[in-house]
Amino acid sequence: MTARIVLLVTSPRLPAGLLTSAAWDVVRQHPVLTGAESELTTAVRQAGAEVTVVDGPATQPLLDTVAAHGAAVWLAGPAGDESLARELGLRLAREPGLAELELMYGSWDPPGARLLDAVAVLDRLASPGGDPWKRAQTHRSLAGYLLEESYEAYDAMVSDDTDSLREELGDVLLQVVLHARLAEDLPEGERWTIDDVAGGLVDKMIRRNPHVFAGAEAGTLEEITANWERIKRVEKARDSVLDGVAFSQPALALAAQILDRAARNGIEVSLPNPDGEPDDEANLGATLLTMVAKARKANLNPESALRRATLAQAEKIRETETQPRG
Repeated sequence: MTARIVLLVTSPRLPAGLLTSAAWDVVRQHPVLTGAESELTTAVRQAGAEVTVVDGPATQPLLDTVAAHGAAVWLAGPAGDESLARELGLRLAREPGLAELELMYGSWDPPGARLLDAVAVLDRLASPGGDPWKRAQTHRSLAGYLLEESYEAYDAMVSDDTDSLREELGDVLLQVVLHARLAEDLPEGERWTIDDVAGGLVDKMIRRNPHVFAGAEAGTLEEITANWERIKRVEKARDSVLDGVAFSQPALALAAQILDRAARNGIEVSLPNPDGEPDDEANLGATLLTMVAKARKANLNPESALRRATLAQAEKIRETETQPRG
């Protein structure tokens, strides 16, 4: 039988005992070496395997183990021990008769596994000994940052800049995870965690998508949307169709949303008459609201329309700045 060295790579983001059947077979059948004690070494020992921790360079101890037993398993650390793999590969390329090198994945990251890293990093930063600035924040002090990061993500979306969007969504995610970490320090009875946030989201998505999770008839997109709204109304038990509207959003978007909510629920309320308003500001507000209503009937987004026009104006200002002044 050909002598071999198995580099066993596992995901540090999964519980230590979650290995494939092939990985469990190899650690039970051959001597196991590793560079440091860990939860994984404990799990492997508890399964009846022998694990030796190597202090220092590992290439020669692995080769000595292979010479004595015909095979050896290297239990890679959280980073994968690429330098050791490179060193072993070069050595065995020069002396191919010593052993064959085999890479085996005992477990691997599921989709979303790096979210666990984000939670761990923010926990470190917001815990004693971490970042004093983050530890000093509150939900209210961070409110402006959430808006700022959301607007930057929006800018990337409307610019079709997917690379920037990926980065900006990371900044939005930072705000979500940091708020959840700060909530862990709230008084008893008020605190919650990132798992509560994720769990509530999962439960909500399952409830509101019965055509996916409960075998309900899918129907048209309009029917699915109507069903979503019906389920939401049951969940929230709201007194008004406007309950749940974010009244701190920009005024044009707010106006469009409340008019849309009213129309979707069959509520008709007359718009204010600009000429009947008591002052110039009220007259302007009524005029703008009327314009928003007209935009909605034309299936136009007033927020996007004004933004587009404003950005075009900003470009004209930049061009004018570069021209010599008389």
